[in-house]
Amino acid sequence: MAFIQSSRFLRNALALDAAACAATGQLLAVGAGALSGLLGLPTEFLRGAGLVLLPCAAVLAFLASRARLPRLAVYAVIGVNILWIADSVLILVAGWFAPTTLGIAFVLAQAAAVAVVTELEVIGLKKSVIETGGAEAALR
Repeated sequence: MAFIQSSRFLRNALALDAAACAATGQLLAVGAGALSGLLGLPTEFLRGAGLVLLPCAAVLAFLASRARLPRLAVYAVIGVNILWIADSVLILVAGWFAPTTLGIAFVLAQAAAVAVVTELEVIGLKKSVIETGGAEAALR
């Protein structure tokens, strides 16, 4: 398994992702009932999304605390974030729900925030160093 010496930039990006997941997860899990009417999204959907984000936040916080990481773990984080962005857009275009204007803005805003954090993680990964059995090489 390939490991990297994670850059400070990557660790900070992972920590930002963890904080955003925790905050959004708590907001959605606890406030789903109140938000449902405002956003035009089902309570169960919002609560479920919030409950999914909470363990993700814990994993991201753990990864952010490590100086040495499996490269595949970072790729997985980036991949899951890209999937989250795609699913957010799909929610709006597939017609599964009838979100309000505020709901559309909320979905697009959180997708944009995830895109920014993902880009920061990609930059951080590029600034990290691959361990190559004694010799180390910068990621390109």
